[in-house]
Amino acid sequence: MTKTEGPTAATPHGRHPTANPLQPTGVRDLHLTDSVRSARDDARAQGGQAGEWMPYLPASTTPHCPPGVDPADLVWAETVAPGGYTHKVLARGSRLRFDDPTGDACAHLLLFNALEPVERLNVADTQKIPWQAYLGVNHPLLSGDGRVMAVVPGDSSGRHDAFCGTTTDAWNERKYGDARPEGPSPSGRGLFVKAAAKHGLSRRDLPPGVSFFQGVRVEADGALTWRGSAGPGTHVELVAEMPLLVLVANVAHPLDPRSAYVVGPLRVHAWRGLATGPGEERFSATPELHRAYLNTVDYCEARGL
Repeated sequence: MTKTEGPTAATPHGRHPTANPLQPTGVRDLHLTDSVRSARDDARAQGGQAGEWMPYLPASTTPHCPPGVDPADLVWAETVAPGGYTHKVLARGSRLRFDDPTGDACAHLLLFNALEPVERLNVADTQKIPWQAYLGVNHPLLSGDGRVMAVVPGDSSGRHDAFCGTTTDAWNERKYGDARPEGPSPSGRGLFVKAAAKHGLSRRDLPPGVSFFQGVRVEADGALTWRGSAGPGTHVELVAEMPLLVLVANVAHPLDPRSAYVVGPLRVHAWRGLATGPGEERFSATPELHRAYLNTVDYCEARGL
């Protein structure tokens, strides 16, 4: 079973990538598994169809290698299906890049300390410490322990959200009529529960998260306004400032006003790199951020990282 799951044929949900998930399955899509040999042939046939939504193994075989990156340095490469999720443990210093090829992706993100998952992304501190509620270039993603988990060194989208979190089952059932992970409109929360379980975490371990590629702004009266995407072809890059467990759900934004469940594919790549060092401007951009980086370095160096 691939770790990237969504309502497509490349997943255990068994739909053809071009099929309409709201229409009944046709005879040509039936799977013959009445014998061991038939089951084997069926499984191999599905494997041949599934490449678009499965991780590229090795990662260097991706057809979408980020510009300027040596494919040999890649440690993660896949395209997350619309309504799908993925997860990965990354070493300190890794570069993580999300690409929105169609303008309809929405990358909901949760981060955990891979060594001690009790430390996790804290959205309130992520907005408070840099004195900026809107995510963008050089914005740190902080934990509740006062450490920088990741930072955003590159952003060509500018349409992100650190206010709303992801969708819940109740929200999707009310808006779309369905929230099942294997259904046509899975919730982000439901997918995060599945991803977290693969790392020994439960529903109670999931904090609020942030999302990329679908923007939200706060109006003067406090109302939240959905601004949508910046269009196709944008990207966001992160640097892992400590070993990270990364959970990603690619689902429609909760404030998306469209009645249909609209979400596009999300490309994910990661490669080896270096954590932010004292010589870089963002390390000491503000007194608060400098302290957070010192906390991070102290934690990592004590563990020989």
